[in-house]
Amino acid sequence: MRNQQCWKNLFHQRSESTILQQQFNRTGKVEHGSVALPAVMRSGSSGPETFNIGIMPSPQQQVTIGQMHRGHMPPLTSAQQALMGTINTSMHAVQQAQADLSEVDNLPPLGQDMASRVWVQNKVDESKHEIHSQVDAITAGTASVVNLTAGDPVDTDYTAVGCAITTISSNLTEMSKGVKLLAALMDDEVGSGEDLLKAARTLASAVSDLLKAVQPTSGEPRQTVLTAAGSIGQASGELLRQIGENETDERFQDVLMSLAKAVANAAAMLVLKAKNVAQVAEDTVLQNRVIAAATQCALSTSQLVACAKVVSPTISSPVCQEQLIEAGKLVDRSVENCVRACQAATDDTELLKQVGAAASIVSQALNDLLQHVRQFASRGEPIGRYDQATDTIMCVTESIFSSMGDAGEMVRQARVLAQATSDLVNAMRSDAEAEIDMDNSKKLLAAAKLLADSTARMVEAAKGAAANPENEDQQQRLREAAEGLRVATNAAAQNAIKKKIVNRLEIAAKQAAAAATQTIAASQNAAVSNKNTAAHQQLVQSCKNVADHIPQLVQGVRGSQAQAEDLSAQLALINSSQNFLQPGSKMVASAKAAVPTVTDQAAAMQLSQCAKNLATSLAELRTASQKAHEACGPMEIDSALNTVQTLKNELQDAKMAAVDGQLKPLPGETLEKCAQDLGSTSKAVGSSMAQLLTCAAQGNEHYTGVAARETAQALKTLAQAARGVAASTTDPVAAHAMLDSARDVMEGSAMLIQEAKQALAAPGDADSQQRLAQVAKAVSHSLNNCVNCLPGQKDVDVALKSIGESSKKLLVDLLPPSSKSFQEAQSELNQAAADLNQSAGEVVHATRGQSGELAAASGKFSDDFDEFLDAGIEMAGQAQTKEDQIQVIGNLKSISMASSKLLLAAKSLSVDPGAPNAKNLLAAAARAVTESINQLITLCTQQAPGQKECDNALRELETVKGMLDNPNEPVSDLSYFDCIEGVMENSKVLGESMAGISQNAKTGDLLASHTHDAITEAAQLMKEAVDDIMVTLNEAASEVGMVGGMVDSIAEAMSKLDEGTPVDPKGTFVDYQTTVVKYSKAIAVTAQEMMTKSVTNPEELGGLASQMTNDYGHLALQGRMAAATAEPEEIGFQIKTRVQELGHGCIFLVQKAGALQICPTDSYTKRELIECARAVTEKVSLVLSALQAGNKGTQACITAASAVSGIIADLDTTIMFATAGTLNAENNESFADHRENILKTAKALVEDTKLLVSGAASSQDKLAQAAQSSANTITQLAEVVKLGAASLGSDDPETQVVLINAIKDVAKALSDLIGATKGAASKPADDPSMYHLKGAAKVMVTNVTSLLKTVKAVEDEATRGTRALEATIEYIKQELTVFQSNEVPEKTSSPEESIRMTKGITMATAKAVAAGNSCRQEDVIATANLSRKAVADMLTACKQASYHQEVSEEVRERALRFGTECTLGYLELLEHVLLILQKPTPELKHQLSAFSKRVAGAVTELIQSAEAMKGTEWVDPEDPTVIAETELLGAAASIEAAAKKLEQLKPRAKPKQADETLDFEEQILEAAKSIAAATSALVKSASAAQRELVAQGKVGAIPANAADDGQWSQGLISAARMVAAATSNLCEAANASVQGHASEEKLISSAKQVAASTAQLLVACKVKADHDSEAMRRLQVLAAGNAVKRASDNLVRAAQKAAFGKAEDDDVVVKTKFVGGIAQIIAAQEEMLKKERELEEARKKLAQIRQQQYKFLPTELREDEG
Repeated sequence: MRNQQCWKNLFHQRSESTILQQQFNRTGKVEHGSVALPAVMRSGSSGPETFNIGIMPSPQQQVTIGQMHRGHMPPLTSAQQALMGTINTSMHAVQQAQADLSEVDNLPPLGQDMASRVWVQNKVDESKHEIHSQVDAITAGTASVVNLTAGDPVDTDYTAVGCAITTISSNLTEMSKGVKLLAALMDDEVGSGEDLLKAARTLASAVSDLLKAVQPTSGEPRQTVLTAAGSIGQASGELLRQIGENETDERFQDVLMSLAKAVANAAAMLVLKAKNVAQVAEDTVLQNRVIAAATQCALSTSQLVACAKVVSPTISSPVCQEQLIEAGKLVDRSVENCVRACQAATDDTELLKQVGAAASIVSQALNDLLQHVRQFASRGEPIGRYDQATDTIMCVTESIFSSMGDAGEMVRQARVLAQATSDLVNAMRSDAEAEIDMDNSKKLLAAAKLLADSTARMVEAAKGAAANPENEDQQQRLREAAEGLRVATNAAAQNAIKKKIVNRLEIAAKQAAAAATQTIAASQNAAVSNKNTAAHQQLVQSCKNVADHIPQLVQGVRGSQAQAEDLSAQLALINSSQNFLQPGSKMVASAKAAVPTVTDQAAAMQLSQCAKNLATSLAELRTASQKAHEACGPMEIDSALNTVQTLKNELQDAKMAAVDGQLKPLPGETLEKCAQDLGSTSKAVGSSMAQLLTCAAQGNEHYTGVAARETAQALKTLAQAARGVAASTTDPVAAHAMLDSARDVMEGSAMLIQEAKQALAAPGDADSQQRLAQVAKAVSHSLNNCVNCLPGQKDVDVALKSIGESSKKLLVDLLPPSSKSFQEAQSELNQAAADLNQSAGEVVHATRGQSGELAAASGKFSDDFDEFLDAGIEMAGQAQTKEDQIQVIGNLKSISMASSKLLLAAKSLSVDPGAPNAKNLLAAAARAVTESINQLITLCTQQAPGQKECDNALRELETVKGMLDNPNEPVSDLSYFDCIEGVMENSKVLGESMAGISQNAKTGDLLASHTHDAITEAAQLMKEAVDDIMVTLNEAASEVGMVGGMVDSIAEAMSKLDEGTPVDPKGTFVDYQTTVVKYSKAIAVTAQEMMTKSVTNPEELGGLASQMTNDYGHLALQGRMAAATAEPEEIGFQIKTRVQELGHGCIFLVQKAGALQICPTDSYTKRELIECARAVTEKVSLVLSALQAGNKGTQACITAASAVSGIIADLDTTIMFATAGTLNAENNESFADHRENILKTAKALVEDTKLLVSGAASSQDKLAQAAQSSANTITQLAEVVKLGAASLGSDDPETQVVLINAIKDVAKALSDLIGATKGAASKPADDPSMYHLKGAAKVMVTNVTSLLKTVKAVEDEATRGTRALEATIEYIKQELTVFQSNEVPEKTSSPEESIRMTKGITMATAKAVAAGNSCRQEDVIATANLSRKAVADMLTACKQASYHQEVSEEVRERALRFGTECTLGYLELLEHVLLILQKPTPELKHQLSAFSKRVAGAVTELIQSAEAMKGTEWVDPEDPTVIAETELLGAAASIEAAAKKLEQLKPRAKPKQADETLDFEEQILEAAKSIAAATSALVKSASAAQRELVAQGKVGAIPANAADDGQWSQGLISAARMVAAATSNLCEAANASVQGHASEEKLISSAKQVAASTAQLLVACKVKADHDSEAMRRLQVLAAGNAVKRASDNLVRAAQKAAFGKAEDDDVVVKTKFVGGIAQIIAAQEEMLKKERELEEARKKLAQIRQQQYKFLPTELREDEG
């Protein structure tokens, strides 16, 4: 009954059109659980009720309109989400297109001359073609959407749907541009432009409706999608009608739709027959299959009808035909499935027969539909009417030729041949009768008669061969007759075949242009998501090239279609097709190369499909153009003549328009562009004409035709450029002259081509050759006249003429004597030389600017030359001898010649800026002018030593300075690397030369002492400039792997170590020792970095190598001083030797870095680099040991200071763990267990401190011993204090922090004391460093005393708060002393950081006031701890921000003043709280507010100072997003610090018992390093993702007060901290493991924790992130998804492998006796059960920990519990 009702619902009201929509039900996952759940009993409202049993009422038909409730829809899959993103992007594009279509383009006023009309017509044709191809793509994409979304959503290819939607939107965007232009061009017709825009807007609106309907979240019924698709089809047809491109007539569309409906009706009949089968089916499963198959058949048929509606207006497009055929295939498959389902459901032959018949009707109707489409594709012509007969004739004649000797076979083939020729003759006679043109009719009839006669002769020969099969003569006659018939066939069908070939080429060209347009649109759409800049730029360039060729191809198609019999039009089509092939192929290659780099899958698929379609179209175009070229024969010369005559007429028409003042430039034309085009094309015309002359003289017809075609193309460009120049210039005379000269060029060119044509007929005719040469000469003259009409060219000619006239003064035999003194003449000559040299530079510069600039520059150059010549002649008159005078005149003539060459070169370059070597020729000409001037000045200034060289140098510098203004222009043939090396070498020479100039200038003229300061200053500036350029060049060289300069620098620094003792060292050995240690360690760190970057980022090695080179330069300089001041001399020699050995190691490392940059994938070079880096590290340690031997005490101080710094950092980490509540004791121990040990160790430290202070004045050995002892003692003290703090328990974290802060204060004081001791070593008692030492010792004693007090008060709950506050007050006073010192901080920070740190002061102030009011020891302890950090952070940030380079002195002083004021106010507040703790009275508590107000006022002033540093661009430090980013970067920094620490680890030294174990330790370190590097990159990427969310507005920017954003940011912070903590644990575990202090299991657990925390950070970022964003993709794919996980897995595998190997190595000794064996088994089982119980307990504990942590996570970070 249920199935019967389904059929009723399916076929109600058959007379109406019914749209079917399936519902798809999917089973979910199986859930395991107990069904024995207790029932829920509820009391009824009206007591017990009875149940009625009856029959269901009949079904009611109901139509529901609207959307389903979104909440009932299943969650979107990732593919659906991607489609939603594509649809949203497309919706924006559609909305933009709708907005753009509100008005037409604004075109400049156009003229009415022939060229303007041709331009308009061409633009109209191009726009129509582009719009047509874009509408084709839109309808095809719509049909594709309809087909792809027809089935089950689970099976839908959403990427393909997205590709289709992208195709629609991108083509709509491009179409809107063409429609606006076409509407502007059509505005001369009343209202037509507005009608076109309206039709385009209607199409855009229909596309918008479709996009809304296909959204996965829309819930729209299927009918809505099909209605929207149908609207697109109607709107497309209307748009094509508006532009006159509707190729499909209404009758064809009616037939197409009627055939589609016939398919639907036949399918409906099939469904009815399937219903009958389902009714008799006994198996319910088979019955349901029949119903499903029938339903699918009806659905696919409705899809076919909808698809036909969409594509019918554009059915001429192959892509649209393909979509309709695809829809037909779906119907065909559904019919087959329906038939198979029926056959499986019943054995009733009658019913199956009915089903089969109905299926056949559907198939036949479908075939009729597809045949109708194919007929339209062939334009309704009988397919192959001439082709088939001609092909048969050609094939059969070949068979006859090959069958010679077999008369029977030859006769059989002759019968076939006779039938084929008969068919061809009848077809030709039929065409002749239908031909309207009588001439064509007569030609056809004559050809038919010729063919019939040939056929008759062949038949007679065949009869003779049949009668005499053995007669070879008869067979030969048959062969000859067949050959004659073949020739006659070719002659008869030539026009028809040619017409078909040209028609095929037209279709191929049109499809290629359309495919290229689609590919360009796809390329533009993919640009946003293409992350490979190089691939994108290559694709953009190829698209531009193709876009330049599409108009010629479109014009060729239109011209050939408009003039079917015109040979010139056909040739233009062939040429444009062949010219299109190369750029089209390049674009295909570029598109295919770009596809893998496009991250948007839909855009990538669209680009791939378009490239594939374009490649197919180009292959067809290549074949069609080749066949057309063969069929059309040599027509190039005649076509070229026609083209040139047309150009001549257009120029004549332009001249008439110019006379009337109506000549207007075409859109896009400017005077400069047209002038450049004319200049460059003039050379192309000359080149092609020369080729034409050569080929014609040789009688080569083919190449003459090619040259004629190229000449015509070049002349076309020349004519367009000449018209553009005339239309753009404001001088009517110049415009007329340009048009006249261009017309003369066309007239002469036509004569030249005509003469070349005649010369081909008589290759050796001398008269013809002479006429050809004369005409060519006349054309060349006309071409020069045309170029000379360009703006600026005549001015250059005038200047050249002026120089020639002036130079005639030099031809006189006797010069008049000079009337001026020698000094006056020399001064004037120098001034004139400088002016002329400057003018020459201006001429060079003007060639790159506007045409007017060259005119002015050449005129000025001519004037300056006249003045210079006069000054030169005046100077010649000063000559004492005739020989000197002749020499001066000779130099002036050289200058005249060089000046003329300069102007000629400038003129040539301005005409054609892209000419090869033109810029180099101009530069050479300018240098020649300068050199010739220098020679003259040198000759005339022999009396002043050095003067001429300086003047010459100045002029040379003035000449070459212009080259730097245009760095992109080549001036030599040197490669990039040669240039860098050359500049570096010359820079060194330059520096040495400038030093020589400075020194010699001072010593050469002692009287001119007033110039010495200026010389010194200029020399210093020059030195700094040379140093800067050397640094820049080193960096540039290092980036490309060039390390020669760096190697030379290191070698030079090494060589200086061997020089003698430096003059008067200004420092002591300790000073130099400290500096050498600093640079040595920097080199070691850089070497470690290079080792890491060689694997991860080889491109960064160049910068590291440059850094190492600079550090070694400083090291060598200071090492030389240290060696000179070391005692005894043996120590100095050892220092120098080891610094040199380190230099050799650095050279090898730098060389390997350069080699690896050139070939980053060379694994052998990587290994060599790593070995070199390790060698450098070892040689650094040797340098340090040499320094230590030279001064053991100070070196020990340096080592101890380094160790103490590590302890301080470790204590900071411990404070972080204590604050987080995770610092617990390993055993159940109390603080009392550690108190005595702490006190004892602290007292030992006091004794070490005394020895350290006294050691400053003692021997180096005692100082070294004291430093080492103090470092060891502070290490022990820190450890026992940490143990004591842990024993206090994590329930009291504040007290733990108090205790750790106390030991941290001691460590910092010891660090300062060690530094002071090092500085005071070997110094006299009255030296200032001794006073500094005493002050540091006093602070040390104070802090140790404070530690002792704190230790004693820790367990006294009544006083420990007071003690903590006292310690904090003392600590703040010490920090304030450092803050107020004049020491500049090592680094600077931003004003935002300073502002953010004031937040801590505010919070601490509130906490202090609360503690003062409550007087609770717990509050006081918390206040003490918070105050320490808040004040220290504030002071550090304030000082670092104040010393930023962009902060003024006034703002700095203000910030430092209020930083001090804030600290003093806060100290007073804390001291008042301390007073209240001792005497808690209401009066004292009431005064707290006054102290807090003072702090608040100082904080306000401090914030204003920080704002003044930054201006208005500062952020709110309370913004959780800013906090999140800062915390993320902080976590990244801590990870990097841990990683660097890990880099310095080495496996413990032990006997080589097993290589595998040693390998494992190396594996541990390498894997742990990889994890540290990966997590660092991960946290930085998370910071970028968080910053991106702020930019997108998904997380609130300033002010960020929303609770959810803050909660999310806190989640991100906690996740980042977890990653940092996990990585830190991993590093400790790795350290302990390689040192032999930890198990592999702990290492595995640490690595897994890193992976888990990484995942949590990713989840935190994903909560609000844009999944398609670059930052999120980098975070997920590069940093997190692969790097961290892979590195963690590698470490786990390595550790597990080692653990497994260890387990295998542990041999078990099995007891052989029975009783002993049983006991052994029982013991083993007991141990196994015990371990299992421990494992279960550990799992429960882990679950509890995670549950507790889970409670504190933000809700968005919690995973779904289901």
